[in-house]
Amino acid sequence: MTTYRATLKLHTAFGTPLAGDTLFGQLCWTAREHLGEAELERLLKGYTSDNPWLVVSDGFPSGYLPKPNVPASLVSANFVGANSFAHEKRAIATVLAGISPSGESSQIAPTNQTQQRKAEKAKRWIPLSEIGKSLSEMLAAAVNDKEAFANGKPVEAPQPHNTLNRLTGTTGEGEFAPYTQPQIFFARDQRVDLYCVLDETRISLKTFKTLLEAIGSHGFGRDASIGLGKFTVETICANEFAPTKTVRPPVGANSFAQENTAIVGATDSHNAIENRSNTTILPGLSPSGESSQFEPTAYLTLAPCAPQGLGFDGDKSYWRVITRFGRHGNLHGLSSKPFKNPVLLAATAAVFVPQDAYTPSQFIGQGLGGDGQLSKIEPATVQQGYAPVVGIRMEV
Repeated sequence: MTTYRATLKLHTAFGTPLAGDTLFGQLCWTAREHLGEAELERLLKGYTSDNPWLVVSDGFPSGYLPKPNVPASLVSANFVGANSFAHEKRAIATVLAGISPSGESSQIAPTNQTQQRKAEKAKRWIPLSEIGKSLSEMLAAAVNDKEAFANGKPVEAPQPHNTLNRLTGTTGEGEFAPYTQPQIFFARDQRVDLYCVLDETRISLKTFKTLLEAIGSHGFGRDASIGLGKFTVETICANEFAPTKTVRPPVGANSFAQENTAIVGATDSHNAIENRSNTTILPGLSPSGESSQFEPTAYLTLAPCAPQGLGFDGDKSYWRVITRFGRHGNLHGLSSKPFKNPVLLAATAAVFVPQDAYTPSQFIGQGLGGDGQLSKIEPATVQQGYAPVVGIRMEV
């Protein structure tokens, strides 16, 4: 299987967030319409047995990946220390009681540290150039929506809708009452990246691009029939995030490294470099003279996934649980039973540390459904529980 990066150019607002598992479902319907039901059954053969034909990520602002969903305490360089935090809590408690630390009456006001935490929380995106660095370095380089979406950050706002009674020519009550639906508005010509792990022994890249373009032409997600979710596919190219092997330096670098000291692995900015006489930091070299470019120890997920029972260390992994209340699309969406059984997933940007040694992988997770587990109206229904992953280095 090969990982590809598809860059999409958005043309309209979206009624549904560009989530990987939702997009996978629409790609399956599109394959059925363009290639036939027999071909879709062939593609889905073995899907729930760790043999997917496609694993697709969420849509991210072009050039960025989601920030790992880890507690701020893991990166002491970016946040205040525990003692300082405890002092701030005592100060806030005193202010809440109506007394300032000096003993005078005081009004509640946000502290600088509180504002700093809010600003850090708003930084949701990691530049691709930071992939391959330690977790603390990645989080330190995180940016907010304003920086990641260069043309302007997305805005979610309600869109009014009316249903006219053809007998009266106006709106009314009940099913004819005006209502609103949320929509996600993007800046003009906003570009987003998708990461797709494709099995080219079962479907060609050209055919996959055709399916993706068909969705972009018709529209993705809710209210596609009234113009939402339109995009074009600008490029699709093979993608590799960061090298994962140790590379030997040029001749002569080894002896130089032995004469000088390289300080690596420090997490405290005050202790990052030891001030010694005749000490020089040689970028990218360890004291042995080898260039340790990237040694991942965990997986960062790029889509919602189902990691249950796959041998991950629950004490060292971090994730946020979401519930997917799935709904059928296409013809089944108009049936009397359009809803699927709900499933629990780990949200995008989860970090999973394997119990055993880390092994490079393009995706993790498992396929869900089949045999009527998700839907009674369509027993073969499956849910993408896989997610493309990026190897990252945890400092635990």
